Amino acid sequence: MHVPSLRSSILTALLIMSPLTFGATTAHAFCGFYVAGGESSLFNDATQVVLMRWGQRTVLSMQNNYQGPPENFAMVVPVPVVLQEENVKTLPPEIFAKTDNLSAPRLVEYWEQDPCVPNYYEDGMDMATSAESTADSAGGDTGGGVVVEAQFEVGEYEIVILSTDDATALETWLTTNDYTIPEGASTHFDPYVQSGSYFFVAKVKIDEVTINDGNAVLSPLRFYYDSPTFSLPIKLGLINSEGSQDLIVYTLGADTRYEVSNRPNVTIPTNIEVINEVRDDFGTFYRTLFAETVEQNPGAAVTEYSWSASSCDPCPGPTLNQEDFATFGADVLDS
Repeated sequence: MHVPSLRSSILTALLIMSPLTFGATTAHAFCGFYVAGGESSLFNDATQVVLMRWGQRTVLSMQNNYQGPPENFAMVVPVPVVLQEENVKTLPPEIFAKTDNLSAPRLVEYWEQDPCVPNYYEDGMDMATSAESTADSAGGDTGGGVVVEAQFEVGEYEIVILSTDDATALETWLTTNDYTIPEGASTHFDPYVQSGSYFFVAKVKIDEVTINDGNAVLSPLRFYYDSPTFSLPIKLGLINSEGSQDLIVYTLGADTRYEVSNRPNVTIPTNIEVINEVRDDFGTFYRTLFAETVEQNPGAAVTEYSWSASSCDPCPGPTLNQEDFATFGADVLDS
């Protein structure tokens, strides 16, 4: 199966992804926000999300840049259905590093070759096609209007799935359970409450968390569900981000490339020739290029990379293999 990879960066608001070569489903933007017991200062500056879609099944994997102590940490994510324990698992963080390395910007050096010499080692490269299509938008009562629909443990997380028809009641439920809610949380909850979303709340088990320099090192989470809507709920993530929220989205699909359907899409300049001095500080060069692209296209989703996830030219490291695809969700897709 040819599996293209698309890496996009979004700095603000709601992301809706739509497939370009098959299906007519809709994709809504991250993935939640953090709440903490006491007066802990929490920052959510960067999130990596991997989306895999087949038919009406979405598999969402996310690694969040949480900075802070683990005490009473929790993550709140709107989901379209009630998730059960078999729908949720933790992932090894190395898989995100591998994906990031594969799709990261790269500076390469080529030299002119004799055109008369046959190249016996030339490999064909499959680029994902880009055909336009249309997307359609799209327990028990604990008191206070909040119902616990499911409750289970996965890895270092204690998870509850909540439902409510009142955003204020949801805020009250979290406050009652000793979480400090960022100011204005109920306002951010309300659009998801009105759309009928459930709320996935993942709380940390303190005695099972790795601590590094006083910060919790949390396992990435993966969950899957079936829904006609292909969406990524990022709006809550803006509640406690400091300034802009850096969101990197990788989408994996069979012979399919995705783009955002509810905001402008731009592609960062690639395959450009640069002066030799760039090799001494390519990181600064790329950051400047990205910042300029965002400044010229405010509110846009920036596509940084689109290619087959199992090949590259040149390769900065290992490509994704069948085991990696299974880790990101191919094991629960009906092929």
